[in-house]
Amino acid sequence: MSNVVTNTESKSTDEFIKGLWKDNPVFVQVLGMCPVLAVSNTAENALAMGIATAFVLLMSNSLVSLLRNFIPKEVRIASYILIIATFVTITDYTIQAISVDLHKSLGAFISLIVVNCLILSRAEAFASKNTLGKSVMDALGMGLGFLFALFCLGAVREVLGSGTLFGFSLFPDGFQEWVVMILPAGGFFTLAAWLLIFNLIKERKEASK
Repeated sequence: MSNVVTNTESKSTDEFIKGLWKDNPVFVQVLGMCPVLAVSNTAENALAMGIATAFVLLMSNSLVSLLRNFIPKEVRIASYILIIATFVTITDYTIQAISVDLHKSLGAFISLIVVNCLILSRAEAFASKNTLGKSVMDALGMGLGFLFALFCLGAVREVLGSGTLFGFSLFPDGFQEWVVMILPAGGFFTLAAWLLIFNLIKERKEASK
């Protein structure tokens, strides 16, 4: 009995860690590039979008898993989109209630969470085929992995592009900001650098085994 419990816990942990590192949605699968590049010009925007996406992913995965035996296969994609859209709407109004300025900064990209391929792919490929527990762990891992990647980009771009982090100045007055880092081109440069670093770390870990 104890072995069964241990194996179950191990599998759940594996599902969680998978999204954080092995199958990171941004640095490995390269999913959700639209918000990753568009709203990661500051750490605050990146963190807010990451939390919003993780919340929608967690809730939609949970509901899809609970309803997986009741949703007809013929309308499963439409049903998943409806479920996702419901939680995106909740998220949209919540962010607007918390901070109008943040809501304006994120703009249409909050609504575009509905068509984020990460969320729909996890609903179709995982939540619709697994139990609630596994689906929750998968959503937490993927959601936090997406949040981690977004924050990595947002922090670097804000520090180099504005000389601040979460609005707090980090450098003396003489610091010359790299304005390109808060422009669209800076998003591509930063993403390329992080992909290179991430792949080098993975290769070294695999080589050391």
